Amino acid sequence: MEEKTPAPFERGTDGPKVIVVGIDGTQSSWRAASYAAGLARRQGSKLVLVYVQPVLPAGATLGAPVVHTTDEIAEELMAEIRAATERMAGFYDLRWEFHTVRGDPYSAMLQMADELKADAVVVGASESAGHRIMGSVAVRLVKAGRWPVTVVP
Repeated sequence: MEEKTPAPFERGTDGPKVIVVGIDGTQSSWRAASYAAGLARRQGSKLVLVYVQPVLPAGATLGAPVVHTTDEIAEELMAEIRAATERMAGFYDLRWEFHTVRGDPYSAMLQMADELKADAVVVGASESAGHRIMGSVAVRLVKAGRWPVTVVP
């Protein structure tokens, strides 16, 4: 009997298995998370919520207060996610994970989506004027062309 070699990883062949969504506490990111959660629930996918803690250039801050602030934001986001999950317990079955990483939002989302072998990425539309200089995270993720990207207004 001939042994079959395992099939290579294939993205999106039977619907998304892993949906990665970026959250940062803004209204657009919560809408993106809600949209992604509904998609994950309907598709039977795992939802991976990612908070990227910003890393500021040396000398831009006085140090520790910024790190503690971003840690507090991550804890608050996790608490809100847990509370929402508990409210839905018994109504919906949703597999999810929460990750916090430090870095540039684009690079961190790119890395997380690749590491988790994401089939889809969901982000909120930018609420910042700074994206005019660097390009929004959403546009940069779309241009990466590695997975379908949904931008939620």
